Amino acid sequence: MQYKDYYQILGVARTANADELKRAYRKLARKYHPDVSKEKNAEERFKEVQEAYEVLKDPEKRAAYDQLGRDYRAGQQFRPPPDWERRFGRGGAESFGEFNGFSDFFSSLFGGAAGPAGAGAAETDAGDIEVTLEEAYAGARRRVSVREGARTRELDVQIPKGVGDGQLLRIGGGSGRGALLLRVRLRPHARFTVQGKDVQIEVPLAPWEAALGAKVAVPTLGGPVEVTIPAGAQAGQRLRLRGRGLPGTPAGDQFVLVKVVTPPADSPQAREAYERMQREFKFEPRAGWP
Repeated sequence: MQYKDYYQILGVARTANADELKRAYRKLARKYHPDVSKEKNAEERFKEVQEAYEVLKDPEKRAAYDQLGRDYRAGQQFRPPPDWERRFGRGGAESFGEFNGFSDFFSSLFGGAAGPAGAGAAETDAGDIEVTLEEAYAGARRRVSVREGARTRELDVQIPKGVGDGQLLRIGGGSGRGALLLRVRLRPHARFTVQGKDVQIEVPLAPWEAALGAKVAVPTLGGPVEVTIPAGAQAGQRLRLRGRGLPGTPAGDQFVLVKVVTPPADSPQAREAYERMQREFKFEPRAGWP
């Protein structure tokens, strides 16, 4: 997870007052509003601006955030301090309301909370919710049964785009009411493996495709894309498809892991072809071994 510089996002100094923050926010919100903006990635920029203003307009959130800013720069890898949750509230909980769609960085610090820990009613752990990778990519609405004490409730749960394994979804709460917390469990996928917001897929290649190069249709969460395999690709080599992982700010990447598949020598002709290759290539894969 990367550190986000909210002052940089709004284009203001760290000493900016409330009026300066509001003016910067309104200007950028008009520029990137998805209904009118023609800017590239307007929706993501709009959410990013909203998130930055949500933190900096609140004196308590801003003061807490400023404590972190002494040691981090935008884009640096970030992990909340061990005592952060005790001091500033439950991290990692996604609020389904005004904070829906905010980044993992925001959730890890403030968890969609309206104030410091202990300001509202107790939150209830409602268990796990299993989510497919496709649902995590596109978002989904799911009806689930959760148990509260002696009774069971049916709830409609909005699964936000880019939700990650282990993330807490915070349902309801506020104004003195306790919230329900559902823990996301990503269902293992038949083709993709997931690490954070990045995904990886193993792509089988024939030896001649790896040696000569090829164009291969590769599945992604957003649909197949044509990938150029460079000549001389080796087994285990990784190719990056930027922005093709899970959504976020920034989005994750997809990695294509090269797997060279050898055709079987299951006929006299195939065996003869391999023997001819052995003679003509004079290739020693273990050259340099002791």
